Formats: sequence, C-alpha cells, structure tokens
Amino acid sequence: MQFDFPSFMKKTILFLFIASIVSFTSIGQNIKRALFLGNSYTYVNSLPVIIAALAHTTGESLYYDSNTPGSYTLQLHSVNATSLGKIMTGGWDYVVLQEQSQLPSFPIGQVDSSVFPYAHKLDSIIKVWNPCGSTMFYMTWGREYGDSSNCAAWPPVCTYAGMDSLLQLRYMMMADSNQALVSPVGAVWKYIRQNFPLINLYQSDQSHPSLAGSYAAACCFYTTIFRKDPSLINDDYTLSAADAANIRTAAKAVVWDSLLKWHIGEFDPVANFSFATSANNTVTFSNTSDNALNYTWYFGDGDSSVAASPVHIYATSGTYNVMLIAYHCHMSDTITETVNASMSGIENFSQQNKISFYPNPVNDEVTIVLKNSNVEDVSIIECSGQTHAAKYSSDGNTIKIDFSTFSAGIYFVKINDDGLVMKIKVVKK
Repeated sequence: MQFDFPSFMKKTILFLFIASIVSFTSIGQNIKRALFLGNSYTYVNSLPVIIAALAHTTGESLYYDSNTPGSYTLQLHSVNATSLGKIMTGGWDYVVLQEQSQLPSFPIGQVDSSVFPYAHKLDSIIKVWNPCGSTMFYMTWGREYGDSSNCAAWPPVCTYAGMDSLLQLRYMMMADSNQALVSPVGAVWKYIRQNFPLINLYQSDQSHPSLAGSYAAACCFYTTIFRKDPSLINDDYTLSAADAANIRTAAKAVVWDSLLKWHIGEFDPVANFSFATSANNTVTFSNTSDNALNYTWYFGDGDSSVAASPVHIYATSGTYNVMLIAYHCHMSDTITETVNASMSGIENFSQQNKISFYPNPVNDEVTIVLKNSNVEDVSIIECSGQTHAAKYSSDGNTIKIDFSTFSAGIYFVKINDDGLVMKIKVVKK
C-alpha cells in the first residue's frame, strides 16, 4: 500500500520565532519551547505561527522551530540530519511528531513495521537530549471523504469515519507505548464536523487544512502546550467570530475537559509519603512519590533534607507539619502531613500491615485490601486539594470505594484506620 504525495512540494523553511519581544514580556509570563517535526499538515498556514499568536493573547509566549518537508514520514525524520540536529539542540519543552497523513491508518502489519519503530526511535532520542521535555504526537484527521487512493486495497479507509478512527487509534498506541503526550487535533476536527458542520476544515484537495482547520489545530496545541482553557483565546485569526468561537468550544470540550485522556499531566510529579515513628522521637519517612527526580523535605522543626527517604530525629516530642516537595525539572508537587514524634515510639504506620488495591486506573469502584482494619474515615482528595467524603463499605479486610461520580483525573484516597493515616494515589479513567 502506498501513500500519495501532494501536488505541491513546498520548500522546507525554518521557523524560529519569539512571540513577544523581551522588553514587552510581562513578569511571570509562561514561555514554552516547542520543536515541530512533520510535513505539509504542519507547514500549511504556518501552524506554529498561529499557535504563538493565540498564546500571546492570553499572556503566554511560544518559542519554536520546525522541520516540515512535504510528505515526510517519521522514518525519514529519524535519519534526517536537520531534524536530529534540532532535537539535539536540547532545551525543548515539547517535540511534536506528526506522521505522514495516511500511513498510520494502513493495516496494522504495515504500521508495525513502518510507523511504530520510528516513533519509538525519535522518542528515545528526544528523551536523551531533552530530559526535561516531552514527546507530543500530533494526531491528524481522516480525509474529507476517506482515502480514495487506498480504498480498494484497504476498505476501512474508504470513508472519513473509518480512516479517522484508525488514525486516532494508532496515534494513541504510539503515545501509550512511549509514555508520550497527544495533541488530539483529529478528535477536535471530528467534534467540529459533528457539531458545526458548516465550518469547512479542508482545502479543496480534501486533505490539507483550511485556515479554519489550522485554527482548530492551533487551539488544540495551545491547550496541550500551555494547559489553559482555549475559551480564553480572544484572537479569531481572520475567521468569523462565530466560527472561531465554535472552534474554541470544540477544543475545550475535547481537550481541556479531558486532559488526562491525552496523557496531559499524567507524567507530572506527584508528591506522597508514609512514615513510621519509633523510640527517641525517630521518624522514618518512606517516599512514595511518582514521576519525580529530586526531593526536598521540611520536617517542621527547622531542619530539612534532600534525601529520597530520610530518617529524622526530633529534639523534642510533639506534633510537626512535615512538607515534601517532589520535583521533575521545572515541575513540582507538594504534600504536607502531620507527624507525631514521641519517646514511646508508637508506630504511625505498620510496615507489616501490607496494602494492595485494584483496579488502578479505576472506572467505578476501587477495592483496597487492608487486613485487620478498623476504618474510621475515608476521604478522596483532588490534586487541587479539594476533599470529598468517600462513599465506601468495609468488612475489616477490604474497603470498597465508589468512584463512579468522579471525573477522569488523579486522586488520593486518605484512610484513617484506627488513628493510622494512609494515603493512596488512584487514577480515575
């Protein structure tokens, strides 16, 4: 099976842009660096320029570079000196990978040999040279009436719906297998086609994006790169006010309202710890943070530590607020717990009292196995810090907690078991 090249072959150009001149950059402005590696779907209408322009209207700034030769594949990028050189420049917050528009929708055997290995190769190179950055896959869209050039040989792509569903599936497979992020432009396009059918997203070739199509892509990237509600954008970029507003609505519904679905935030650091007290005011801390590289502990008595799981001896017995900050490059998360240090060595958390829980991620109910428990209280804490009383049942050995009413995201289950406090991270699908 072959993919067709567009009728025009545009000269590869370099975009190197700073959205705001330094003297006009507001204090605290969020500046992101993104490298775009793709082809004409990124090149047409200067997609990175649109993203930067939209970001500027909300006080953000995008610094970007790109390499987008016509009809280029990830395989070609993986051996292209220009693409590799730009990756190896380093310092990118995001490296965006966009595959040739048809290739991911082909039979899985062909995708296994022609797409997935090169997505992984590029992702591996990105992680080596940009340890604080993320790979972001640019999910493209089905052609307006399907892929007529490959319909006879591969019927699933004969329609827009069939081709688009395969593209979405394969891009998610690439992201899942590489622990990467997704900018779900194709999913935003699908929402627009279903809910605002009068908006024409395509050029006359029924493949490349119109200005409205590129605006939709830019709103999607704005949301995934800056993690901000696209409704905040106030630049219609020459589109009618109604069309631009409807496109922003689509991006909000598909992306902003379901960031975790596209792995946005899934790999952020999450601070968490348990502790055990023993004689002579000694407290042993067990660091259970996720996705973190470095740590800072503040023990509440003026002392601190950068060890992963420190042991701290308090000068006097008492109650202390212990803070742990977990870092991953420029991101951090903080948690504070109350610790009771005493000379008697009453344990806060029994190491013999093993905990297991399933499933995780959870759909409707999570089961926590906690032997000989005497549960006094169970609460569910959002990452924002908002706490909810949990609906749960307990039989002394297991606790079943209802998550059916919670939206997708990361939560902590806090259990007070006969005065012993435990906290467990749970991901809701």
